Amino acid sequence: MLKTFIQLLGEEAPVLRRYLWMTLVYGLLCGLTIVTLVPVLTHLLGSDVRSAGQWLIALVIGVVVCWALRRTVEKAGIRVGIAVLQRGRHRLGDHVARLPVGWFNAQNTARLSHVTSQGMMEMAQLPAHVFTPLITGVVTPVVILVALFALHWQMGLIALVTLPILFGVFALTAHLGQRADQSFQHNAAHASQRMVEFAQAQSVLRAFNGEDGGTQFLEQAIGRQQQSAKRLIHVSAMSVVFNAWAVQAGFAVLLVAATLWLGDQLGASLEPGSVIAVIVSLLLVSRFIDPLLEVAGYSEVLRGARGQLDAVRGIFAVKPLPEPQAPQAPVDGSVELRNVSFRYAEDQADVLRDVSLRIEPGSMTALVGASGSGKTTLVRLIARFFDVTQGSVIVGGVDVRQMSSEQLAGQISQIFQDAYLFQGSIADNIRIGKPDASDTQVMEAAQQAGVVEIIERLPQGLDTPVGEGGARLSGGERQRISIARALIKDAPILLVDEATAALDAENQAAIAEALARLRGTRTLIVIAHQLSTVAMADQIVVLDHGQISEQGSHAQLSATPGLYAHFLAQRRAAKGWRIAGTSDSEGGS
Repeated sequence: MLKTFIQLLGEEAPVLRRYLWMTLVYGLLCGLTIVTLVPVLTHLLGSDVRSAGQWLIALVIGVVVCWALRRTVEKAGIRVGIAVLQRGRHRLGDHVARLPVGWFNAQNTARLSHVTSQGMMEMAQLPAHVFTPLITGVVTPVVILVALFALHWQMGLIALVTLPILFGVFALTAHLGQRADQSFQHNAAHASQRMVEFAQAQSVLRAFNGEDGGTQFLEQAIGRQQQSAKRLIHVSAMSVVFNAWAVQAGFAVLLVAATLWLGDQLGASLEPGSVIAVIVSLLLVSRFIDPLLEVAGYSEVLRGARGQLDAVRGIFAVKPLPEPQAPQAPVDGSVELRNVSFRYAEDQADVLRDVSLRIEPGSMTALVGASGSGKTTLVRLIARFFDVTQGSVIVGGVDVRQMSSEQLAGQISQIFQDAYLFQGSIADNIRIGKPDASDTQVMEAAQQAGVVEIIERLPQGLDTPVGEGGARLSGGERQRISIARALIKDAPILLVDEATAALDAENQAAIAEALARLRGTRTLIVIAHQLSTVAMADQIVVLDHGQISEQGSHAQLSATPGLYAHFLAQRRAAKGWRIAGTSDSEGGS
């Protein structure tokens, strides 16, 4: 836990260390102040009022010093919390900025958003409001335990055995609570997702479910969240009660031990010193229990915070892609894969196996294959979303691992299947590819991507707001703008991942025309299912179960029985399309 705080604070870690030392000293001083009661009571019961008064003065001084030190410790804890909010977010942001692009899936992005907002606030409150009473609640009983051994070693031994048992109980209840908390967080995230889905898909839901808008899935998700919330409340409440019972049971054992000892001594002559020692020991036992009760009360708070700390630790555990010490610049727009194999995790099967492929500068390559054949993974490896498990990816004659992130980013533009637009105007979204682009350059990119016909029918033209995520535009319009964004970057290599998927025929044709205009000017690597796009490629690569099954031009592969010929037959049967510039036997346009 403390290691995670040190990771977050970085150069500010000494603030945490000072706070921890101060808290330890405070806990030690609290324990010593309580132990001062021993000589006070011993001298009073022994009728030595003068000595008792001297120790009483020491006790009062200890109380005053503890009160003043507690205020100082709390201020130090607040400084740690502020450092977590300020420095911690920067440290986490710097680390995330160096992570592989492939790490940023929906689940990881949602976890990161939660950690940087609510999670950071919860962690910032721990030092001042949780760590101080917890550390004090552990250190103070240890000091009292030493005094118990000195007064009455039998009771000291019982107290010593009690401590690990109590902390074992605390650990068990924390584990049970953590499981309930994880279940609640999972169901809460699912319910939130269903709420967003319910709001965004009302037209579809009402078309099939009537006026109620298809609340079935939403109600089920909310129901599961409510059940997990009830379970979490029950587990948390029972954990607090069980922890308190365990502490009280320890106190009862010590009290019974003292009673039994006194009972055994009733028939014998009691020494005054022994009786005084037992009486004072009973007083220390009560003070021994109080801080442990406080620890029991804060254990649930600490357990809840552990979830946030575990999430932060999990993010820090992800290793950034290594950067070369002496980066090498690419020389052209070629792409080559040499004996590439890749798996997403050590315990998973290879997604790509021994793939070797050469793509010449300025050529167009179409990747074809069934779902799960490895097309998207291959494209992502070229952009270095991940590093290959085996082999090498060469871009511009240089291994991508020997290029800096900036060099590789400058070499490649990408068009994704899911086009995301940022809130702002159409021009703002196109300029993301080149922030300093002039109006003329923006318009040229818009023309190349077929955006001009869109802006001509909009009153504000390029200044038209697209809405959050591009909600004011259709899917095809968003995709054309994303193509313009990629084109204005003017990178020598363009990666296209199913840009025409789920679009209507008009938008498919417009995007296919945009790609056709780019032939010969960029190195195009396209994942596509449209025959008109695939057929224009200089090279078609057919992937099957992570390996290259066929490779060649459209004419060569369509004339040879194989997966590509089967692919053509399926498309003709489904669409009845013809590919431009080919004979009827190959499919026409």
